[in-house]
Amino acid sequence: MNQNSHTPAPGRFGKAAGVGKLMLGAVGIVFGDIGTSPLYAMREAFAGPHPLPSGQPYVFGVLSLVFWAVVLVVSLKYVALMMRADNRGEGGSLVLHALVDRNAAGRPSLAWVSGVLGIAAAALFYGDSMITPAISVLSAVEGLRVAAPESAGAVVPVAVVILAILFGIQRGGSGVIGSLFGPVMIIWFVVLGTLGVIQIQRAPEVLWAISPHYAAAMFVHDGWRAFLALGSVVLAVTGAEALYADMGHFGRMPIRLAWYGLALPALLLNYFGQGALLLSTPAAAPDVFFHMAPAWAALPLVGLATLATVIASQAVISGAFSVTRQAIQLGYLPGMRSLHTSAQTIGQIYIPALNWALMAATFVLVAGFGSSSRLAAAYGFAVTGTMLIDTILLALVMTLLWRWRRRFVLPLVGLLLAVDLGFFAANAIKIPYGGWFPLIVGLALFLAMSTWKRGRAILARQRELDTLGVDDLMLSLSERIVQVPGIAVFVTRRPTGVPPALLHNIKHNKVLHERNVLLNVVMAEVPHVAES
Repeated sequence: MNQNSHTPAPGRFGKAAGVGKLMLGAVGIVFGDIGTSPLYAMREAFAGPHPLPSGQPYVFGVLSLVFWAVVLVVSLKYVALMMRADNRGEGGSLVLHALVDRNAAGRPSLAWVSGVLGIAAAALFYGDSMITPAISVLSAVEGLRVAAPESAGAVVPVAVVILAILFGIQRGGSGVIGSLFGPVMIIWFVVLGTLGVIQIQRAPEVLWAISPHYAAAMFVHDGWRAFLALGSVVLAVTGAEALYADMGHFGRMPIRLAWYGLALPALLLNYFGQGALLLSTPAAAPDVFFHMAPAWAALPLVGLATLATVIASQAVISGAFSVTRQAIQLGYLPGMRSLHTSAQTIGQIYIPALNWALMAATFVLVAGFGSSSRLAAAYGFAVTGTMLIDTILLALVMTLLWRWRRRFVLPLVGLLLAVDLGFFAANAIKIPYGGWFPLIVGLALFLAMSTWKRGRAILARQRELDTLGVDDLMLSLSERIVQVPGIAVFVTRRPTGVPPALLHNIKHNKVLHERNVLLNVVMAEVPHVAES
């Protein structure tokens, strides 16, 4: 008898198990940010700084905008299109810039434009990485106002403690954290969908809001209010930019499967459920999400929401690690100590210095703004700026790398730009009310990254001029140099010329080995697969 007859074929089943594990991790990290948007998106539209009336035309109009924003921005632009643009499995705005730069031979102006846009998007993403943990955790802890009104004064201290714990566990790595957070987020999405279905059953007519004509009708009837509403609707798609930046942690396929199979339907059901509740109970607008649950479930829902928002923060924190790694590799930031936390996936990294810097910035935001509503303006501006730049870079990738025909690219990009510009303009008017924060952070980081890149280029050119060729070295050696037996290995970053270490050895020791090896190390980004 064949001794392996009872052993299943490892290929297909092993691969399926691997994808399933990555899907679990992706649910636990990648979709945390966008998965907690129901906590504040509809609330800001109907109870924010520019509240809409809770009548049917406005509820249907906002739901229509939310539905098509999620479909166009997240499902089409980021999940279907942008996740095709990767650099060795990594995603993010700097990856788009690298792809354009690599395929812009003979077009220095185009490479320069993509570089400026890539740095700007990365700089804004850092602002997003500071704001998201603050607004997510605050929005959940603020549920105490509904579940336990006497504890409302503890919102800020509780939020700070939760954030400290979140940043403290980052050393474990996104894979480990994702496996811990994944089951919680699965429960969260199931609860989102269930609450939505319960409310939709009471007012099933809200499903008609899928039609885009309700959004158009709101603009025709009350254009200015509809325009201001875009600043709140965009909160429903925040996290899409982090989804793309986190691609290197889990891969394209697990993220896509988790989005279309779980996150997307749960989110849409919950948004339409909130709309149904607003039709019957307009007074619920300030805390519409928590009013979806029965009174006995309010406190457990606050606890689950708090866990979910802690996880939501993980998406941008992991994305910030990935973006920083890319920036270091492309020469936009100085080297930082980076720890690889997985033997199988090269994109799973932890950068201690960045982690603690983000924690400090988040604490300042929580204490300074004090509520998620005040942070919403700053949040929207950072996200819409990043999304707008991503679309422009995507258009260049479509043309230069994928070589898609312009008659197809132009209308598609035109549609995406129209959506992004609408969201960006609606949030630009919020700059005096909080949008100034990501603008200042983005500008400071843009100057720092561009200066570092230019400084490195100037230094590299000067070193090339000062580098002595091997043939020139041999001609310049005097007879006083003693040749000693043995092999000397000199590690150098430049593949040409004599490394400084060799010159210093000759200068100070007055010797030259019989054999000299000039070693230029090139890192091959191939993950190590542990043997079972």
